[in-house]
Amino acid sequence: MNLTLRIWRQRDPESPGAMTTYEVADISPDMSFLEMLDTLNEELILRGEEPVAFDHDCREGICGACGVVINGDAHGPERTTTCQLHMRSFEDGDTIDVEPWRAAAFPVVKDLVVDRSAFDRIIGSGGYVTAPTGSAPEAHATPVPKPSADTAFEHAECIGCGACVAACPNGSAMLFTSAKVVHLNSLPQGAPERESRVLDMVDTMDAEGFGGCTVTGMCTTVCPKGIPLSSISTMNREFLRATRRGGRPD
Repeated sequence: MNLTLRIWRQRDPESPGAMTTYEVADISPDMSFLEMLDTLNEELILRGEEPVAFDHDCREGICGACGVVINGDAHGPERTTTCQLHMRSFEDGDTIDVEPWRAAAFPVVKDLVVDRSAFDRIIGSGGYVTAPTGSAPEAHATPVPKPSADTAFEHAECIGCGACVAACPNGSAMLFTSAKVVHLNSLPQGAPERESRVLDMVDTMDAEGFGGCTVTGMCTTVCPKGIPLSSISTMNREFLRATRRGGRPD
């Protein structure tokens, strides 16, 4: 496959960026998208040019580090992570636009790399339990109803890639935040922080500059782990419940 790539290049957060065009040849349809970018970078290095910076780690669809916008779609045309997207999803001669996540709360660091530490701060504000741990407890020490366990597992699958924010026309982080809230609030171990968790995490999300949710549903269409839109309404109910009950404990 021979492809034309239009890639966002930006030297640093303060510098202006622009789309730069590259030609790549003899790309195997079995390559992943990141392997294709590796091939481009090898050619750039051989020519003495600066390689394209992009995030990656596990390359197994687990960590969520690899996200970019491909032809206007977060992670590309398939509902998967960028590292698991293969070049057979494209046609010989295609022109492919590659951009970083676009959100005020995800400032560009360099080229396709964005700063997603806002997610870390949301997690730090309430994504934990304070139950004493000590040695590992017996698996059945705390009974968990199966529906609650299923809900918790479904939402625990969120990998924090940020595709939901990139796809949302408002740059909202509601799907990510709700996945973390619903995960822990569904379990008895998360009950002591149930109210303070949702209030603190929503407050932090708003303080980080994410947009408001208007339930367009674009977030769920690109989520590689299939976090459901219903998690947002569940978090809204949790938020209202916490507000009615007086908010955070003393």
